[in-house]
Amino acid sequence: MSNTDNRLKTSIFTCAWCGLTTTKYVSEGAERNHCPSCMHSKHVTDHVEGGASACEGRMSPIAIAVLRTGDWMLIHRCRRCDELTSNPVCADDNQLILMRMAVRPLAQPPFPLEALGSL
Repeated sequence: MSNTDNRLKTSIFTCAWCGLTTTKYVSEGAERNHCPSCMHSKHVTDHVEGGASACEGRMSPIAIAVLRTGDWMLIHRCRRCDELTSNPVCADDNQLILMRMAVRPLAQPPFPLEALGSL
């Protein structure tokens, strides 16, 4: 097997959540760590200590954070160990899911909307 074949095998992954096979790299050349269809990921990096993680649990997308630069970050929580991570949103990510996550706090506030009328 050639080096090109080895690189091809290591540059694609199959989502454990939805089954989509996709590339690890986006068109800008940045490395992707989540599925562009469902936004789920796999816990392979230990963000606290650095290096590889032995957990390998499913990382569920739970929120969107917007940096001061205007860049969007996808927040994941590991279903096995509860570690939180943040990763950049990619240009080809599912826009409907991203918007649904971004407006969730407005659509489901932690207080009754009627309370706003009395302010």
